[in-house]
Amino acid sequence: MRQWTIDAFASAPFKGNPACVVEPFDAWPDTAWMQSLAAENNQAETAFLLKTSDPARFGLRWFTPAVEVPLCGHATLASAHALFAEMGVPAPAIAFETLQSGVLTVSRSGDLIEMDFPANPPRRITAPEGLAEALGAEPGEVWLGQYLIAVLSSETAVRDLEPDLARLKVIGAEASAGRGNVSVAALADPGRDYQVVSRFFAPGSGIPEDPTTGSAHCMLGPLFADKLGQAALRFHQAYPGRGGDLEVEVRGDRVLLRGRAVTVLEGRLRL
Repeated sequence: MRQWTIDAFASAPFKGNPACVVEPFDAWPDTAWMQSLAAENNQAETAFLLKTSDPARFGLRWFTPAVEVPLCGHATLASAHALFAEMGVPAPAIAFETLQSGVLTVSRSGDLIEMDFPANPPRRITAPEGLAEALGAEPGEVWLGQYLIAVLSSETAVRDLEPDLARLKVIGAEASAGRGNVSVAALADPGRDYQVVSRFFAPGSGIPEDPTTGSAHCMLGPLFADKLGQAALRFHQAYPGRGGDLEVEVRGDRVLLRGRAVTVLEGRLRL
């Protein structure tokens, strides 16, 4: 059985966010086995695919090294890229059946891959106790949904963060994804080719910092579309040394996420 490592939301190899994608199964393996393989891969996510009677429709599940997650954008993009580019699926669009996020449709959009995800507009809250100390910066605003969102004053403030991950891990129990999952964002500096810069820290999910987080942009998209008064925005997730780029368009209760992907490794599982 083959497995690929694919850089998603990447402008070139070794950019964006790597995910492992496993060749589709005829039936779901044992959940504990999938979790063990995800831990062995030690990437932010490993995606598992399931064949159906429709050659353009697949089951999809995502695992971090520590937990199964309800939604993962970059591993969905990587899965679509693997099916299109590595397995030769000829369909213009692929439907993914997920356990907790419904059916996700992914299609080709020029040289990009476009994912149709549910929007997750956050609500503004009072900053949880200890958040500023854990981040090492005082948020101007804090928002809540699947994750916490801390809005900072500048792009520099976002890029310069060196949070205390042990303290951050216990903050944000109000979020639907649980404590220790925090997106940090700000308006981009003038002259950038993107409007919003972000980072995502997820020690609560076993990931100190995620390079590019599609699910977080299901929250960031509606938030900043409302702030800036435009439905389509470009985002840059500023993971040190990599960085990922997304186009995000809000359409009612849906969010379209667009990006590129690059295959960097192909392997064969012996189990």
